[in-house]
Amino acid sequence: MKCYKVMDFRRMSPIIAVYVIFLVGVSIKYGACDLERNKTAILAVDASADSGRKIPDTLFGIFFEEINHAGAGGIWAELVNNRGFEAGGQNTPSDFSPWAIIGNESTVFVATDRSSPFKRNAVALRVQVNCDADECPSTGVGVYNPGFWGMNIEDGKGYKLILYVKSLDSINISTSLTTSDGLQTLATTNIVASASDVSNWTKVQLELFASGSTPNGRLQLTTNKKGVFWLDQVSLMPMDTFMGHGFREDLVSMLADLKPRFVRFPGGCYVEGERLSNAFRWTASIGPWEERPGHYGDVWQYWTDDGLGYFEFLQLAEDLGASPVWVINNGISHSVSVSTTNILPWVQDALNSIEFARGDASSTWGSVRASMGHPDPFELNYIAVGNEDCGKKFYRGNYLKFYNAIKEAYPDIKIITNCDGSRTTLDHPADYYDYHIYTSTSYMFEMKDFFNSVSRSGPKAFVSEYAVTDSSAGTGSLLASLGEAAFLIGLEKNSDVVEMASYAPLFVNANDRRWNPDAIVFNSAQMYGTPSYWMQHFFKDSSGAVLNPTYILPNLSSQLTASAVTWKSSDYASYLKIKIVNIGSDSVNLKILVSGLTHTINSLSSSTTILTSHHVMDENSFVNPTKVVPQRSVLTDANTEMDVVISPHSLTSFDLALEQTSYAADM
Repeated sequence: MKCYKVMDFRRMSPIIAVYVIFLVGVSIKYGACDLERNKTAILAVDASADSGRKIPDTLFGIFFEEINHAGAGGIWAELVNNRGFEAGGQNTPSDFSPWAIIGNESTVFVATDRSSPFKRNAVALRVQVNCDADECPSTGVGVYNPGFWGMNIEDGKGYKLILYVKSLDSINISTSLTTSDGLQTLATTNIVASASDVSNWTKVQLELFASGSTPNGRLQLTTNKKGVFWLDQVSLMPMDTFMGHGFREDLVSMLADLKPRFVRFPGGCYVEGERLSNAFRWTASIGPWEERPGHYGDVWQYWTDDGLGYFEFLQLAEDLGASPVWVINNGISHSVSVSTTNILPWVQDALNSIEFARGDASSTWGSVRASMGHPDPFELNYIAVGNEDCGKKFYRGNYLKFYNAIKEAYPDIKIITNCDGSRTTLDHPADYYDYHIYTSTSYMFEMKDFFNSVSRSGPKAFVSEYAVTDSSAGTGSLLASLGEAAFLIGLEKNSDVVEMASYAPLFVNANDRRWNPDAIVFNSAQMYGTPSYWMQHFFKDSSGAVLNPTYILPNLSSQLTASAVTWKSSDYASYLKIKIVNIGSDSVNLKILVSGLTHTINSLSSSTTILTSHHVMDENSFVNPTKVVPQRSVLTDANTEMDVVISPHSLTSFDLALEQTSYAADM
């Protein structure tokens, strides 16, 4: 039988050290012996007040990028795809897909022209109807829009339609929500106006209330009146959105359930663009939605109308109670870099963006924000200068220009560099360095110890993108989530140097999977969390909690890792949460020993939660969205000493309620 010096007892509280030694029958001289003869391991938790360390309030948040139609056709609730007819480009005639014609070439002719009333998006749609009531089909002719792979229309729900119309004559246009084939009408109303009312561009607002449901609906605009009319900026939004701010309720509610402490936006590679001409420009994404030109995101290769713009991202962070992390373009795309000698206009643009968020309502850019309905400043405290640009030509020179200018104007803002400072000392000032990791499950599990050896001085780490992405991830497997959970436990334990972390990517529309895997999968009407999404629920109470030392005897670091935090719920109830990842194929008999508690444990309010499944590659799906989700049960024998069995391939949480409290953290 082998014996190992697997644990430094001097790091333990005396109570734990003595207790462990007593249980295994060893002496300090020889350290801890292999407990395999007892088929038992020990997890010691030191919960004494003087041994804990506060975890940063910002540790776990979310990263949003416009990828996989995460925003357009995703969390932004706009149902019309290509609402301004700009997606085909500014030259006309152009492709106005996914709009399509109702009728045939003899009855209706449709084309784009440059007659729009909006200077920044000049393209409009001209509809020439060649038949009258006696010649047109009874249902009329015109155009329809299928949205983003179908519009989700729900019985009894209201939808707000806004469009701009112009005509040479009087109009009688039927606006309808129908099934995908147009045969069943779920809601309809007419736009009736005299020629004098619509001889110039006119804004029309209507409300449609559905009398049926379909996940694959479309918006139709039809008439049987001969003549010519123009359409522009056609918008259809559900009346029920998250906090009334235009976000899809079900998807953003899934984000809110994670209790994110920050939101990093708008990317990602989306910030840079393949070319600077297609990069996200914040000034083009603010102001009235009708006047936003939109742009082609050439990295992920689809058009966005920028209804989800800089203002909306700030609003989303505020609605989630999270700190916005604004990723700015520093004059660098995937193919072009602006030289440092020419970068000052980009620096000023960044300063303007900060003034938009933080400036008084009387300031130049703060007044623009106020005009959009938010007179009070947003709390913008974090700026990332670029995304994955370290090593590109001019980055360091450009970065210093941004850093110095921002710090001079806003000394409290924390600035994030793209350069990795985990193993080498940075050659430029920064408050945080950005660290990204996409790897295999096995390596991600090993990465739980990566930050153990990072310097404790200098900038803090922001792990803004992490995920298992090799074949072990599938399209979102249990196995991948376990590797990621172990990594996050490592971040908890090293939260003195790692202050922020977020999974990536967050969303994928199942009809446009540009990246795999992702945390939340959705289509027009359905959504589900992958195991990686549900894994994050185990960490949603860690930000701002107290980290308690944990020790495992014997050393099972190739199979097992654990952490313990003490946290308080919104109603001030206290809990000790012990999380354990078992990535091995064997169960582990574990004796949990907790020392140093100053409160009693309320077993009736304590619980255990486990994330596991029959097979390590099990995934969730639209057919079975809850195949791999946390399962919670009451922990009736909760105590400072517990004998438990940790299932193979599992993430387990023991939530011990302290004193007479009610459990308030449903997974």
